[in-house]
Amino acid sequence: MKRAVFLDRDGVINEVLTKRVKFVNKPQQLFFLPGVPEAIKKLNECFDFVFVVTNQGGVGLGFMKEGQLKKIHVHMANELKKQGATIHEVVYCPHKPKAGCDCRKPNSKLIVDLAEKYSVELSKSYMVGDTDTDIIAGKRAGTKGVFLGKRDPLADAVYPDLISAVDWIIEDAKLNA
Repeated sequence: MKRAVFLDRDGVINEVLTKRVKFVNKPQQLFFLPGVPEAIKKLNECFDFVFVVTNQGGVGLGFMKEGQLKKIHVHMANELKKQGATIHEVVYCPHKPKAGCDCRKPNSKLIVDLAEKYSVELSKSYMVGDTDTDIIAGKRAGTKGVFLGKRDPLADAVYPDLISAVDWIIEDAKLNA
C-alpha cells in the first residue's frame, strides 16, 4: 500500500480572504502562500502521492462555472510543477455548502475515493487543512490530521503554515512506516 498527503486548497496552498484576493474564481487570482511549492516538493520526496481535496461551493452557488474551477486547478498544478512540486490529482466538491452531499468535507468520500483509486493506506496518510471540516474529514477517512492555524483539539499536530508542518509530517511518517 502507498502513502499520501491530502491537502486542502484555500488557506493551505493559496491565499484566500487576503488584501490581494477574496476568493479564487480565476487562475490569475491564485497566489501561493509562502513556502508552499518547497513544502509540496519535500512531501513528494517522502510520500507516494500528494492530492488536493477541496470544497468549492462557489460552483454550486453560481460564482464560477466548473470549467473555470478546472482551469484554476490546471494552472495551480502547472505553476507548482515549474518549481519541482507535483500534485497527483485535485478533487473537489462543487456543491452548495448545505447541499447534503457525500463529497463535501467534513464527509470523507473524496479522500476515501482517492485512496481506493491509488491503493493508499489511509492510516499511514495525512490530511492537512485550515478548518475543523478538513480535520474531521481526514479522521473519518482514517488519516492523521494536521491543522494549519492556532489550535484544533481534533488534530494530531498544529502548525502555522504548510512549510512549518512538513518536517513533522515526514518525521511522523518515518516513525510509523
